[in-house]
Amino acid sequence: MNQRRDFIRQSAMGVLAFPALNYSPGRSYALSDIPKTDDNNEDYWKIIRKQFPLKEGQTYFNNGTMGPTSGYALDRMIHHLQHWAIHGAEVDYKDGSGPVLLSGYFPYEDLRKKIGEIINADFREIALTQNATFGMNFVGNGLELNKGDELLNTNQEHGGGFAVWQMLAMRKGCVYKQATMPVPANDPQEVFDVIFKEVTKKTRVIAIPHIVSGYGTVMPVKEICAEAKKRGIFTILDGAQCVGQIKVDVKEIGCDAYYSSLHKWLLAPAGSGILYIDKDRVSEVWSTLTSYNWDNQEDHGFRLMQYGTGNPGLIAGFDAAVDFFNTIGEDRWVGRIKELGDYLRNGLQEMDNVKIHSSTNSVMAAGITTYSVDGLTGPELQKTLWEKERLQPRSVGQEMMRHSVHIYNSKEEIDRTFKVIRELA
Repeated sequence: MNQRRDFIRQSAMGVLAFPALNYSPGRSYALSDIPKTDDNNEDYWKIIRKQFPLKEGQTYFNNGTMGPTSGYALDRMIHHLQHWAIHGAEVDYKDGSGPVLLSGYFPYEDLRKKIGEIINADFREIALTQNATFGMNFVGNGLELNKGDELLNTNQEHGGGFAVWQMLAMRKGCVYKQATMPVPANDPQEVFDVIFKEVTKKTRVIAIPHIVSGYGTVMPVKEICAEAKKRGIFTILDGAQCVGQIKVDVKEIGCDAYYSSLHKWLLAPAGSGILYIDKDRVSEVWSTLTSYNWDNQEDHGFRLMQYGTGNPGLIAGFDAAVDFFNTIGEDRWVGRIKELGDYLRNGLQEMDNVKIHSSTNSVMAAGITTYSVDGLTGPELQKTLWEKERLQPRSVGQEMMRHSVHIYNSKEEIDRTFKVIRELA
């Protein structure tokens, strides 16, 4: 027993003494590694692929669940954690250095301004959250809702997009409704019509996805929000799958609130979310989590991010991920995702043993494609793709495969997907 305790103690000391996490031997990551060029060819994207410490010989196609963090953002996050674990005693918390030790009490204006540039909002309209579910709950629990108020979702919501509205129906006596979406959804007008078919004079909230998580459908949100505004209905968009996959301009869309998880398509570290509420509507939303600045009327975004002690290393990684995105550039970033998404869908459409459940209308599709293959369940297809070519998309339900593509992917990897599926025929 004593020998076992000595072994455990020595092993622990060895781990503590080990230097920086060596996730890519001999490699450092810097924004200067990204070429400053107008070229947008496969050679350029091969260089970008090297900015990710993803294991060679394996292909990650599950960005709709979680985006892999770039080496640069990982470096910044790990460096922050290590540096202040060593130098913490040198910090005077009261002199403005508090954010290096903990998050949760500070406005992070610079980061919020960068995000504001991406989604076209004033930083005071933006709160940093942990994820999209936080944003949905902050708005739902913050609104003054009464018995009989109607709350409208679709039948294709993520669990984080419908739960608070169902809870409020039980808690406050609101009426919860769902609009039944078409599958596949290829006509924006049809989507608009099924939403407003459920709207009445009692409808208080329309809470719908900007991109449907399961199918990747890009919804006609601008038209829906414009009509809702005419009727005095508060609109909340679930943008969990959006920021970093498509261009998001909250002012052009005209929504009252918008939330997103930037650890998906913007490739920030897990736990990086945002909530936007329009300055003209934010006074209608009470604070859900409260601390010192719970009633700050000058910076409502700051008011809505009073969540107590958090991890400052995460904020450092979050900020670095935004810089990584901006260095490549939004047009090039989202354009590449759309290019690869179209390439995948076009190839799948040529196969007789494939049924596409996502939209094939280019206006309503981006980086997510959901499909099924004759004779295989979703989990069976996922297992086959992994065993044959080390390709890892994600099965959804029992029949379908959700296949996400991003800037670290290549057409060659998609071609290997086609190869496996053709062999199955």
